[in-house]
Order: sequence, then C-alpha cells, then structure tokens
Amino acid sequence: MTDRHTNVPDFLLEGKDPSRIALRPLNKEHSYGELQAATDAVASYIAASGCQKGDRAVLVSDNSLFWVAAYLGILRAGLVCVPLPPGIPAQELDYVLEATAPRIILAQSSFALRNFASRGEGRLGLHLVTDHRCRPLPNLLSQTSFAELTVGSSHALSPLPTISPNDLAALMFTSGSTGKPRGVMVSHRNIMANTESIVQYLGLTANDRVMTVLPFHYCFGTSLLHTHLRCGAELVLDPRFMYPEAILERMLATECTGFAGVPSHFQILLRNSSLRKKSFPHLRYVQQAGGHLAPAFIRELQQALPQTEIFIMYGQTEATARLSYLPPAFLDTKLGSIGNGIPGVELRILDETGGEVSPGQVGEIVAEGHNVALGYWPCGSTSEDSASPFRDGKLYTGDLATLDADGFIYVVDRAKDFVKCGGKRVSCRQIEDQLLECEEVLEAAVIGVPDEVLGEAVKAFVVPRVADGNGLKESLHQFCKKNMPPPLVPREIALLTSLPKNSSGKVLKQRLKNSDQAV
Repeated sequence: MTDRHTNVPDFLLEGKDPSRIALRPLNKEHSYGELQAATDAVASYIAASGCQKGDRAVLVSDNSLFWVAAYLGILRAGLVCVPLPPGIPAQELDYVLEATAPRIILAQSSFALRNFASRGEGRLGLHLVTDHRCRPLPNLLSQTSFAELTVGSSHALSPLPTISPNDLAALMFTSGSTGKPRGVMVSHRNIMANTESIVQYLGLTANDRVMTVLPFHYCFGTSLLHTHLRCGAELVLDPRFMYPEAILERMLATECTGFAGVPSHFQILLRNSSLRKKSFPHLRYVQQAGGHLAPAFIRELQQALPQTEIFIMYGQTEATARLSYLPPAFLDTKLGSIGNGIPGVELRILDETGGEVSPGQVGEIVAEGHNVALGYWPCGSTSEDSASPFRDGKLYTGDLATLDADGFIYVVDRAKDFVKCGGKRVSCRQIEDQLLECEEVLEAAVIGVPDEVLGEAVKAFVVPRVADGNGLKESLHQFCKKNMPPPLVPREIALLTSLPKNSSGKVLKQRLKNSDQAV
C-alpha cells in the first residue's frame, strides 16, 4: 500500500468535491461537504469529551448520515469503533459492553431509550450521542444529539491525535465457534489496503452510484461505504428490501450503476420479484458476497442482467471483507469458482501437513496480505486461542476448497458443514445447490440428523417460491431421487416461510439444529 494517508477518514474524504452527493437516503441527499463537516464535528466532540486514542466507541444505528459521520468521526478521533446491529439482543449487548469497556456510545435514540433508560446506578458512566434529541438518561457523563453537534454548533475544532496505519480502527463482532461473539481487530491499514484492492478490480469511479441495502455495521456493507467514498461516488440508501419492488423502482429512478447483496438478496430478486421483466440500462455491475450463491442462481442472474458485469466474491470478516473474486468473463467456464485472490492478496490451498494441494485435492484456504486482520479482541474465555485462524501473519479460513488445472479455486464447504452419510462426508452446500436447481425453491438449508443405518441422514429446510407451496414436498422428493445418489436424498423436507438469518442475511444453521423441527 503506497497511499500517503495514515488514517481511514482522510483516505476516504480528502480531496473530494464538496458539492457532489455522497449519500442519498430516502427523500434526502447529503453532499461530501456536509459529510466532512459532520465528521469533523463528531471527532471534535469526542476529543473534547476526554476520550483518549485507543478507547472504544460503540456505534448502533441504521444506515444514515448519522452512522457514516459517527463512524468516520470515531476513527478520526483515534478511537476504536464497535459497530453493532440495532436489533442486537440485550444479553449479547451486555457481553460486548463488558468486553470492550467503551467510553462513548453513539446510537439512534430509539435504541438508547430501549437499552439504557433503566440501567442500574453507575453501570454506564460514559458519554452518549444520539441521532435525534431524546429525554435525559441516567448515569451518563454527558449526553448530546447529532443535531446539536452539527446544526449551528459553536464547538471549536479540538486537537486530534496522530494516527498510524497500524493503529486499531474497528472491532467487527462476528459469531465464534462457541456461540460467543468475537471481535475482529481491524486496523486502518487493513481497511485502506482492502479498499484499494476492491476499487481496482471493480473499476469504480466517481460516476458510480450503488444501491445500498446492506447494513453498514456488517463488514460487506462497511466495505461498500469505504470503496464508494474513496472514489467520490454515491451511495443510495434504502432499508426497504422486504419490499423488493420498491428497491427495483428506486434503482431505476436514481439510475444506479451498481448493486451489492448476499445470496438471499439475489434469491429473492430472481424468484420473487419482477427483476427479470425490467431493464436496467445504467446498471454496470452487481457484486455478490457474504456466502455461497448456488450456480442455478448465477445462471438466472446472467439471463436477467445480460448487459451487466457480475462479480462473484469470497471473503471473511477476519480479512476486512474480501479475499477473492471471479472475473465476470469466467462466469461461464468457471461457474461455481470463487476465482483467485484480489490484488495484494495471496491465496493458497494447503493440506493437513501445510503443503500445497494438487488440482482436485481438498485443502484449507489460507490467505496472506495487508487486509488480514490483527486477530481477535481478548474477551471472556481464551479457550479458542489455540484454534485461532491467525497464525504467522496468515489467515487460516476454515474453508475447504480445491483447485482446477488453471488454478481457479472452488470452495467445497466450511470445515464443519458436512453430513456424514454411510461413512462418507458430504458437503451440505453440494446438496443445497442441487435443491436450488428446482425453480420452485426460494431458499434451502441442509443439516444432518441421527440415523440408525447411515449414521447421519439429510434433513432439508426449504422455503417455497410460492407462499402455500402445495405439493412441493412430494415434487421436490421426486426431483431429489432423480438427481441425487440415494444416501443424499433428504430423509425429511421441512417447509418454512423463511430461514433464520442474522442481521446481515446469513443463514443461522445452529438455530435450525436446535429447533424442535430438527429432532
């Protein structure tokens, strides 16, 4: 990384045309000049409040000018941002607050009132900034609102600390193998390096305008923010994906050049919206990450958007977002591949001895580059340390994959997401991909359930494309018998109205395994 900037806010905002639009939420627009001024105001308030470089700042809000200015202001003040979803359960919030010991919380007022109005005496003892004015809350060192900081504020710009690229920028909490959240330590260098790589392979410019349905607290959403601000481009913010037609209409109205989503976004758009009937003359690219998109949907996406470049990407929170991408030109010949490492990232497939695999052999994806995070924030039990994926400056992803003769990578599955049928380990992803070849299926998730003969049998949870799904169980069972080896045909198919997902749209298989239906 050769950029002269040492911190993320300067890297993203410096030199931008202040009159150009940066953010376009519903019925509003915010310029780069407005965003820079709001960022300065937040950073100055944090510095004046007595917070020190390296202190933690919790940020909880929906996508908005408030979220972006708070995030960049936190980083410019030298603090470590801890972004959390507004719907975080109280128990998990308590865990994160205890683990990170924040000095300041920046949150939308509804969240603050719901979570902090009745805290016990002395339990908070920190500063609070809300998006809108709300009634005074107890046990705070200070309380103000974003409007008070940014509209007619008399605050002088406070001295800000010097920040180096290796300083910690954010703790991105993600689920651990024990079920306890783990904070991934992301540095300013990690973010700047990953941003430059993504801008390069997507060919982003100031003329791009992306439809943003991903939450900014999720690393894929944060990455969209980073890459488009870096280019001086525009982000159209829309929280209404539960009404996909509204999203499609707004994409047309605002002439979006880009769209980004996780698999569930594309599954809904392709099989439960009018996407295939519309034309998007300005849509230059779509990017998919955040999980595996079945080949059936990739083919449908190509048919629906024949003039649009489709980028299939792979990444992890531990890698600041992205690790690889498949160039659109290879979608037909390398369908199902995640491609190769993004610029500045080396990906290798290693066997259990640490040696590189030959084509066709299965090994673990191991990544190296400036985007690999610093490790996990120490909190709670350290029993997972011995199994840390961060070793010798490399990231051991836990994803199993193969190489083809041309060096393209194909993920087999997560190391723990297999079913052992008749003594043979079979990837759940392989079965899910087959189920999704049936166009009457919107979503599918597979788990293993005990079986006296096979050891484990396949159970499939399926969301029908049509609400009632009449006859789908029987037709899908026949489809499976025709297209799968007998041991892999689901012993049971459960129809659901939706699969359980986290706030970023990832399927929560553990919840399926723990449900009464999985018994």
